[in-house]
Amino acid sequence: MPVMEPVPLWTWFAFGAVLVSFLAVDLVLHRGSRLRSRAAAITWSAIWVGVGLLFAIVIWAVLGGRRAGEYIAAYLVEKSLSVDNLFVFLVVFRTLGIPHDSQRAVLSWGLFGALVFRLGFIFVGVAAIEHYQFVVYVFAAILFWAAWRVLREDVTTKKESRAARWLARHLPMTHELHGDSFFTVERGRRVATPLFVALVAVELTDVVFAVDSVPAALAISQSRFIVYSSNALAILGLRSLYILLDDLIGELRYLHYGLAAVLAFAGLKLISSGWFEIPALLSIGIIVTCIAAAVWPSVRALRREARCTPGLPDVPEDGLH
Repeated sequence: MPVMEPVPLWTWFAFGAVLVSFLAVDLVLHRGSRLRSRAAAITWSAIWVGVGLLFAIVIWAVLGGRRAGEYIAAYLVEKSLSVDNLFVFLVVFRTLGIPHDSQRAVLSWGLFGALVFRLGFIFVGVAAIEHYQFVVYVFAAILFWAAWRVLREDVTTKKESRAARWLARHLPMTHELHGDSFFTVERGRRVATPLFVALVAVELTDVVFAVDSVPAALAISQSRFIVYSSNALAILGLRSLYILLDDLIGELRYLHYGLAAVLAFAGLKLISSGWFEIPALLSIGIIVTCIAAAVWPSVRALRREARCTPGLPDVPEDGLH
């Protein structure tokens, strides 16, 4: 693997300030029911994706074209895999019967937790690769296993979350919501609300998915800054995307095949890194092709069903109502 020059410390501080500003905007956007409509969710999802991709220009100006290419490839990987994560979040909320208005608090805290967990995973992962070359093959094995798991278990068809059910059975909790509170007092003792159970399930889910997604990003770049910035900006705006997926659940029926292909490609890239390097632009093309090859048949199948089933509205070319 090529040795990268260290990223200046000021770059980390500048990115931290930008990230905090973006998080503040995202929090303000999700007050009340501003983003509950599909149109608003589509608009803001597109805006956040645009922000994530445009950040490559900043990377190019500060760190050079090679790092910018790595950033785009890593961002596309993380954004793609985050969709699978969101489907699991949706299953958790449905299992526990969490209404839409109460989901915002869980997603907000889950977002902060994800940013912290990913930072820790990335620094540990890069340090492990730098000191122990065999770790590359361990990460590749994790990615191949994750690809097989995603291929076999389409989360869009899951009806309930086993993790959420297990937590609900083993945590002292009430089965009633108390606004946005995670805890309440019942019969003289402090107990968790379903909202807290959902938060724990969401955080545990993100930890599990980080085990897949961080090695996938490390297959693209071993720069801590590139991997973390791509992770953080891919996570940014996930709540808007979640609202959109809440409506699209079950429609992207072949998406898991594309995600499995992305994970398998990342594993192959890690294994081959000791012999030859796959250019960032080629990586970008492969990732986009994998996702497009899964999304397009899903949209086509949905449109065929809409034409053949009386009473269903026609689905436009982009697959969105």
